Amino acid sequence: MRAADEVLVRTSELSSALEEEKIPYISLDHVYEKSRNYDTLAKNLAAEVKRRAKGKNVCYCVDGGVTEDAAAAILLRGRGVCAVEGKSKAAHFAALAGIYGGYTAVSAFELPGRKTALPLIVYDITPDNAGDIKLHLAEEYGDEAPCLFLGAGGARALPLYEIDRQPWKPFCGLVICETPLLEKKRFDFEDFVAILKRLRAPDGCPWDRAQTHESIRINCIEEAYELVDAIDRDDPERMCEEAGDVLMQAVFHALIEEERGGFSVRDMVTGVCEKLISRHTHVFGQDRAAGADGALSVWEKNKMAEKHQETYSDAVNDVPACFPALLRAQKIAKRMEKGGWDKATFENFEKKFREEYGELRAAIAAGEAAHTAEELGDVLFCAVELGRAAGVDCEMALLEAAKKMQKRYTAYETLVRADGKDVNALTPEERERYYERAKHDPCA
Repeated sequence: MRAADEVLVRTSELSSALEEEKIPYISLDHVYEKSRNYDTLAKNLAAEVKRRAKGKNVCYCVDGGVTEDAAAAILLRGRGVCAVEGKSKAAHFAALAGIYGGYTAVSAFELPGRKTALPLIVYDITPDNAGDIKLHLAEEYGDEAPCLFLGAGGARALPLYEIDRQPWKPFCGLVICETPLLEKKRFDFEDFVAILKRLRAPDGCPWDRAQTHESIRINCIEEAYELVDAIDRDDPERMCEEAGDVLMQAVFHALIEEERGGFSVRDMVTGVCEKLISRHTHVFGQDRAAGADGALSVWEKNKMAEKHQETYSDAVNDVPACFPALLRAQKIAKRMEKGGWDKATFENFEKKFREEYGELRAAIAAGEAAHTAEELGDVLFCAVELGRAAGVDCEMALLEAAKKMQKRYTAYETLVRADGKDVNALTPEERERYYERAKHDPCA
């Protein structure tokens, strides 16, 4: 430092040691004032140091270790730069907290967007960013996560929600300690997998250990329907719960397969991430998509390529057989149309519907049960095509119709019983009158 032409300090808060040694310095406080955010600050500091270093031997001083300063990291990529490592802030705080071994250390300025793990050491906290840091960490670890406030007076324990009430000064830090699983208030995906593995362990839950892919197969369908029901009810609290149950089914199957030496939870997550990237080439690649329809076309093209579907028949035959019949019919019809089949226009399928309806009547008149079922299936498939042509989700349309008829029949029976009559003893005329009244009932 004494041999340098100029000594630059990142901030004047670091100047006391230099003043004690009577070493002249230049503070870069002015760079802070013209920088919009931390990333800009680091680039601006590095640029200022480079500017002053032209033709001179310049020493740039930071608090803590060189690797803990983003501007220093930029400078070290250049030529003619050497680092003299100082005392790491993270290592200092780890020693104060009594952490000897692995830990995650991160600057408060770099915390958003960084993956963290416990124990976690956060340095560079200031009165200005302490509130934001609290909110960010509370989302990850919960408001009451046990912390250590580290400063000149040593380490002081406190809950996370109190960190923005502390006298944050230069060279203070924060440690979030490990919390036993059963004491946690906030969990992450790794905790979730750990709990399920514990249930499947030899000394875990006998019921969970006994399950196989086949024994809980129907649970996937039940949980998915319960999530759909929560969505239909527009109930966020129930949606959250049911989405968790759907996730549990997926992870449970992955763990069963992991035990069998098949794929693992990591394989499952890797696969879906790769799929999202490879099918969204209009986002992560060179494809272009205009609007939602264009994006869907790109997705379908990439999906066929990934599944090695060389013909449209391959795609048509890939529709899962376990889908509900109406949903399956929609999927098949949609893929047939992409392969050059009749386009779903209302005029086309209205004519086709009338033809199939005539054939159904003829089959009924002939008393041929198998033929009647076949022709009814054709009529229903045409109805699906009519729905697609009208831009209607047939599965939802039929579901809403069923719900409407439930309400309407309930109103109908209530009216009949209110008049002291038996619903099974009405004349056709009476039935019609009550039904018309029920249609106009506000509850129906």
